[in-house]
Order: sequence, then C-alpha cells, then structure tokens
Amino acid sequence: MGRNPDYRIRRFPTIALALGSAQEGEQPEAIIYDCGPTPDAAVHRAVRQLREQLPQTGLFLISSQSDISTAVELMRHGASDYLVKDASTPDRLWQLLAQTCQPRATPPSPKGTCPEAASLLLGEHASMQRVRELIAKAARTVITVSITGETGTGKELVAQAIHAQSSRASQPFVAVNMAAIPRELLESELFGHEKGAFTGATARRVGHFEAANGGTLFLDEIGDLELPLQAKLLRVLQERVVTRVGGSKPVPFDVRLVVATHRDLAAEARAGRFREDLYYRLLGLPIELPPLRARGNDRLLLADHFVQNFSHANRLPIRSFDAEAKRRLLAYPFPGNVRELKAVVELAAVLADGAHIVAADLPPLQAPATGRDASAMPTTTGTMPSLREQTLAIMQNALLQTQGDVVAAASRLRIGRSTMYRLLQSGHLRLPQD
Repeated sequence: MGRNPDYRIRRFPTIALALGSAQEGEQPEAIIYDCGPTPDAAVHRAVRQLREQLPQTGLFLISSQSDISTAVELMRHGASDYLVKDASTPDRLWQLLAQTCQPRATPPSPKGTCPEAASLLLGEHASMQRVRELIAKAARTVITVSITGETGTGKELVAQAIHAQSSRASQPFVAVNMAAIPRELLESELFGHEKGAFTGATARRVGHFEAANGGTLFLDEIGDLELPLQAKLLRVLQERVVTRVGGSKPVPFDVRLVVATHRDLAAEARAGRFREDLYYRLLGLPIELPPLRARGNDRLLLADHFVQNFSHANRLPIRSFDAEAKRRLLAYPFPGNVRELKAVVELAAVLADGAHIVAADLPPLQAPATGRDASAMPTTTGTMPSLREQTLAIMQNALLQTQGDVVAAASRLRIGRSTMYRLLQSGHLRLPQD
C-alpha cells in the first residue's frame, strides 16, 4: 500500500505513538491495526481509545483469531471491521479503504466500466450480450436492480458496471455482503447508530445507507437477511429515510439500490422465509447471470484474458493455450464459474514452462460423463483441487522462484507477508531448502 500514490501511509510500532500523532493534529481517514494472534485486554482498550479520539476514522482490525464473539466485542468497542488473516485479506482491505477513503480521482475506463467489471463483461455468447444490454438499460435510470446467478458468476462486478455507467459514477459505490456480517451488528451496519446506543457504542457511526448517499448501494446475499430485519429494510425503502440505532431523528438518503442473491427469492417468499412485499419491492429490473458452463467458447476468451493479466502483473511470459488445453477447458463444466476459471488458469500460468500452456499444466479437470451435455452440471468434480489448494500451489511456486525469499514472494503475489509466514509456520507452505 505504501507504493500506491492514491494513499499516504504512516506506520507506528505502538498504539501510543499513533495516538500521539493524532493528538498533534493528524486526522487519518483510516487506521489498520494488526492485533496479533489473540486480541487481549490491551487491544480492547486500544480500540476504545482510538475510537474515542478519532470518532470519524475507519478502524480496521486484523488478527488470526477467528472467534466470532471476539469480533463482535471489538466492533462494539468501535472497530469498523474485523478481518481474519488469510490470503484474501489484502483484497478485502483494499475494498474497505476504497469505501472509506477518498483517493485522487482516476480517469474512467474507456467504456465507462471498472476494469474488473469489464473483464466479466467479455464474451460473445448471446446470454452475455443480453446481460450487457440490461446493464446499459439499468444505468440510464435509478430503478432497483436484482441480480441472480450461481456463486462465482460475478454479481458484484455487474453492480459495479451499472454504477460506473450511470450518472452516479462519481459518487460512492458501497458493497455489503449481508451473509458476512454478524446478525447482532447488521442493523447498525446498515442504518448506523448513535453514541451510547449499546455497550461499546462510544461514537456516532454512519451506516451503509448514509455512506452510499448520492451513489449506489449493493446488498449482496440479500436472501440471507432474517425476517425481523427484512421488515425494517422494507420500511426504510418505502420511506427513503433511516433512523440510526439508538436515535429518533429520521435521516433521508438518496441511493440507487442493487441487490444480489444465489437463492430463488420467489421460492423463499412462497416458503415464508422471505417477505413477499419486500421481494416485489426489490425485484425491479432482474438480471440473471448465466453459469460459465452455458457460455460456450467464452471460457476460452476469459481464460486468455486472465492469463495475460496475471502474467503481466507477475512478470511471467505471456503464453497461449495449446489445442489440448483448450479442449479440456471446454470439456470441464466449472461449477465455481468465472471465479474458478480464473484460479485454474492463473495456476497453469505459474506451472507452465514451454512456449504454451499445455494440458499437463492444468490441474486435473474431470470432464462430464460420456453422452451428457457439456452444459449440464456434474454430480462430482472428481479430482479437481479446491481453490485453497490451488492458491497454496501458486504461493509455493512463488517461494520456489524467489529461492525462499518470503518478502519477495509476498510482494510478487501482492499478499501480506504475515499470511506467508503463518502458512509456513503451520506447514501448509515449505521453504525450498526444506
């Protein structure tokens, strides 16, 4: 992050020094606090002090402690978010910082779409042409958009594309994964809270609806919302105001709402697990993302795109796929969709040695049984390694290519060094000399 020109970073070895800097007049937009393996009483005390002294600053905690009660308690003391250390931590931090801070503006993409969304929108299949048409229609209005599709098809990237092509592109885009927030904190996260609203609420906090004012609010996995909060969300959408937890003053907001789910909300409503009135309020313009297995040769176009981007970012030779590798990519149904394809071809780019990526460079992909349509979902994925296994293989190869230099390997993969050290300590990764 220190090399990113959009942000000015300062590092402090202790909380006392960070607090001292704030007392001298420095007001950071965000603080990232590594709490170590087990947040103790000193960490809880430091979080309270930071929140009391810097009530408007984003406070993001990182720890290897995955106990949910610890996360809930720290967030009640004033933490903005709590991240458990893993390979995805850097990406999640970047997203949180982008939502919290206001870096220098960058020119829009040529087609008015963010780069990641543009990669998703690649494709010549008729189903993707229809998705692009619906995105363009949605962007011209402020109609609510409901996105459905299997996990890994890129629902958030479609929401980003709608925002980027709309008149609200210069305003905030706030993404919220409803399934990732503890239910005890969800109301406060969405609507905000006042100081003293509950134990640990040491300062007023703006919720996601207010944070997205003027822009776009993306509520992912809306189908996981529990019934009591569904009723509150319905009222907020009807009245276009929020009332912070512990407050009484209605706060108006102006957001473009995009929701997504992998569930069948109509079936959930029929079963009584989702309010029917909220379902119709959210339906708006529906966009259904096709699974990758139904997009024909698009998977080859996407595979080339992902390999080129990954190879360029990691200073690897840019290779193309040979005929047998292409055949295997087309034969495999990719139950994890675009996300799985990206992981598979990036691993192949690391493992490849020759002028092309060959079938042997791909992890073992089991084709559908003979006589079945290639677009059908198989009942088993055979010997296909998990995304975690593929990630570990990429990290192990980076350690091999850097002769065991953990710092260089982490920098090359753009992940935290602490993640590499933790996996080495646990035995999931090994230094080459071992």
